[in-house]
Amino acid sequence: MSDSDDETRRTARLVAAWRAADRSLTRSPREATVGEALARLAEGPYDYDMDAPGDIYGDGIVAELERRVAELLGTQDAAFFPSGTMAQQVALRCWAGRTGNPVVALHPMSHPEMWEGEALSTVSGLRVVHPTTAARQMTAEEVGDVAEPFGTLMLELPLREAGFVLPTWEELRALVEAGREREAAIHFDGARLWESTVHFGRPLPDIAGLADSVYVSFYKSLGGLSGAALAGPREFVEETRVWRHRYGGQVFRQFPQALAALAGLERELPRLPSYVAQARTVAGALREALAKSGVPWSRIHPEEPHTHQFQVWLPYEPDRLTDAGLRQAEETGTVLFRRWSAGGPPGLAVTEVDVTEPGLSWTESDVHEAVSAFVARI
Repeated sequence: MSDSDDETRRTARLVAAWRAADRSLTRSPREATVGEALARLAEGPYDYDMDAPGDIYGDGIVAELERRVAELLGTQDAAFFPSGTMAQQVALRCWAGRTGNPVVALHPMSHPEMWEGEALSTVSGLRVVHPTTAARQMTAEEVGDVAEPFGTLMLELPLREAGFVLPTWEELRALVEAGREREAAIHFDGARLWESTVHFGRPLPDIAGLADSVYVSFYKSLGGLSGAALAGPREFVEETRVWRHRYGGQVFRQFPQALAALAGLERELPRLPSYVAQARTVAGALREALAKSGVPWSRIHPEEPHTHQFQVWLPYEPDRLTDAGLRQAEETGTVLFRRWSAGGPPGLAVTEVDVTEPGLSWTESDVHEAVSAFVARI
């Protein structure tokens, strides 16, 4: 049997264990069946006229979603895209055309560099520079010290691969100002911007208002099916709609994605601050429990989560930890950690912890008990 077959079987076993669990900090999108996902989509009620005609090429419910996103972010307009990858490709390409400079300054751990198959250069003909390679947000000084001109400064808020980390509000303003001093357009990769208001202590329009354009996701934190929005000045957003069509994003009918996104804005968006607060409680309890558990070393990063997601590091092989979590879920009905992966020096593994509605009921005692059961199975 091949390694891929083994991994497929383990994934199936993991999903089955997660589905059957009585307690978890969040629910994975993998857990819902097609029927369950359809039933959830039909639940309602929605703040939308369900007797209105269906959408055709972006009108109707899709246009209403765009209007609401622009209103939430305080921008003039917003355009729906089938994926965030397409939205950002289009945004950065449009800014390159407007500035006359195809160079994008971004972090090497940002989404276009890690997860988009070199699409910026291969598809859009852009080039990148990295103000820093450190596993943290870049600084204003580093932006100012980039040795060549760049047309766009892209900031991922939060920077997922570095631990869902955000700059402080003052640092963010300084970063934006540093980009503007270099005569660059400012684009925010705000896939998870929705939950960043707690850390910044500012409402969404204040945050989005610092940038020239902002991308937001409808499924990463809001629980939608898929899709994204690109928001900014009306003239710019109209230009991105032209490029959306050229990139193949002018989809005939999109009401399921739009309806799920509206549900996320109505149901999940107001809950995100409570998820962030609970994530900080869970992170603190995890730190204490792991310190008492006998594991040789552990790290919670950031120590106080900036959003409702954070990293946990342990000095074991990732497969060993994934299997320990699997056995814990199967034997106790509790899901504490899910998949682990290699990270940093050899012998260290990292996992992401996501706290959403299922995790709100967890007490510090619950976390300590779950850690004890997990460590016993390593």
